Amino acid sequence: MTLDGPKVTGLAPAERAGLARTLAGSGDVTVFVDGTAHRLAPGARDAVVDLLERLARGEAVTVASVAELLTTSQAAELAGISHTFLRNMTDRGEIPVQYRGSHRRIRRDDILAWLAAQQSG
Repeated sequence: MTLDGPKVTGLAPAERAGLARTLAGSGDVTVFVDGTAHRLAPGARDAVVDLLERLARGEAVTVASVAELLTTSQAAELAGISHTFLRNMTDRGEIPVQYRGSHRRIRRDDILAWLAAQQSG
C-alpha cells in the first residue's frame, strides 16, 4: 500500500478546546457539503471522530488515502491479459510497478488507466 495525502498540524488552543467540547459525548457525526447534510456510516464516522479527537489533543495528523496494490496475477486477471505479458510490460516500464521485497505490486489505478488507454487508442 502506498500513502498519499496532506499533513495537518495541530489546531490553535481555542480551536482544540471548542472541538473537544463538541466531541464530548457525541454519538453523531454529520458532514455538510454545500449545505447538504450527509450522515456518515459507522466506519467512516469512527475514522472522522478519531481524526477530530487527535486534532483536539493538539496532535499533528496526516490524512492519507491508501492505494490498493495488486499482485501481478491479480492485475493480469483484472486486465484480461496473461501474467507473463504483464510482467514484460512492467519490465519495459509501460506499467509502473512497486517492489515489496522481490514481489511486484501494481496499483489498481495504474492497471485501470492502462486499460482505459487501450480502449481509447
